[in-house]
Amino acid sequence: MYQVSVEQHFDAAHSLRGYNGKCEALHGHRFRVVVKVKASQVNDIGLAYDFTELKQHLSDILDRFDHTCLNDTPPFDKINPSSENIARTIYNKLKPRLKGAPVSLASVEAWESPDSGVKYSKG
Repeated sequence: MYQVSVEQHFDAAHSLRGYNGKCEALHGHRFRVVVKVKASQVNDIGLAYDFTELKQHLSDILDRFDHTCLNDTPPFDKINPSSENIARTIYNKLKPRLKGAPVSLASVEAWESPDSGVKYSKG
C-alpha cells in the first residue's frame, strides 16, 4: 500500500461558540492541513498519484477559507469552526474530487498550532 501526502496552510480567524474559555473570543491561526491518499499500486511511470494534482485539489478547497473569519464562511456560519469540523469539512469536499482516481482518501489533518491538531478519516 502506498500513501501519498501533501501539506498546505491557510490563515484565518475564528471563535468557538459556546466554548466558555479564551477560544470563545475571536482569534487567528495559521492552519496547517495534511491530506493523505492511499493506493495499492503505481502507474506506468511509478506514481501512485500526482502530487501536483492533489495539491491543486486541496488549494481549491482552502482558498475559500484563507484570510477569512471562518465563522462567517459556510459551513462554519452554522457549525463551530473547530479543528475537528475543519478537518471533516475538507475531507468531505475533497472526497468527490477524487472520484474515479486510482487512490482513496485516507485522512485529513487540521493543525491549529505546531502541537495541536486533529486527524479525520472515515471508519
